[in-house]
Amino acid sequence: MDDAAGVLARADFFDICDDEQLRMLGFAGDRKHFEADAVIYQSGETPGGAFVLIEGTVRARHEGAEAGKPYALSEPGSVISPTALIIDKPRPVTFTAVTDCELLFVPRAAFMKLARQDPELAARAAARIQQDLGRYMHALEPLRGKMKGA
Repeated sequence: MDDAAGVLARADFFDICDDEQLRMLGFAGDRKHFEADAVIYQSGETPGGAFVLIEGTVRARHEGAEAGKPYALSEPGSVISPTALIIDKPRPVTFTAVTDCELLFVPRAAFMKLARQDPELAARAAARIQQDLGRYMHALEPLRGKMKGA
């Protein structure tokens, strides 16, 4: 459990949590191994929570209207789909292990239980996701003209 809490403490998104919340999420978390080329989750699926990269490299590929160049995550502590901790919707991204990967899965149910118990945590989570979405939308701005002309 403390190992999982340590993984979460190094993950950028989870800096919104205090030590006790990290321990509780770590206890609820599940360490998973994915071999190279394994799909972590497929575009169109609804993940049951977020993954935190412990070791390895993961490729993300957007599908549909948001399709673009795939990108890689290899920094330990990278959080895959933090919005899945709050939003129960299909994702337009396929995540695939490039190398053998160790990930910590944090279930939405565990995070939402903590958020319901601590309104300040819920507010910090909402603010973080809003900030992340704002950066994402800003990054897409140069494509706006190309998308309208298509």
